Order: sequence, then C-alpha cells, then structure tokens
Amino acid sequence: MSRKQVHKKQQKNIDEGKVTLKDLLDVELMKQLQEKKQEMKTVEEEKKRREEEKKSAERKRREKNKSFEELLDESNLDWTKFK
Repeated sequence: MSRKQVHKKQQKNIDEGKVTLKDLLDVELMKQLQEKKQEMKTVEEEKKRREEEKKSAERKRREKNKSFEELLDESNLDWTKFK
C-alpha cells in the first residue's frame, strides 16, 4: 500500500473510533518493531538452546564422575534376591 492509502485507512479508523496502536504508528516504525521482535525471539531461542546444551554437558560430566557408592545406590539390584 502506498503511504496515502495507509494514511486514509488510518484516518478512517480514527474517524470511526476504532483507533489501534497500529493505526497510530508509522509503517516504517511498525516494520522496525516487527524486525526487532523477530530478532529478540531468535536471540531467546539461541539462549535456550545454549542453556540446554550446558545442562546436558553437566549431566554427562556428573554421570562420568560418579563414585562406586553412587552407582551402587542407583542400582536396582537387590542382594537378597541372590542369596
């Protein structure tokens, strides 16, 4: 849409009393906000992915460094069954 068409649409909505924030914002500003929103979403997803990788690596490290006592405690074997 051209700038005049957008302005006419905004003016029509204002006249009808259906004013929204989108109507009041400039088209370029709206595009910038949408791009920023997408960028923030991407950054958040990347942060979650890195956090999950970090947790996974920590779990593997803990599993690798378990003592014999910890492994025995986690075992579901019961010595009374083999008596």
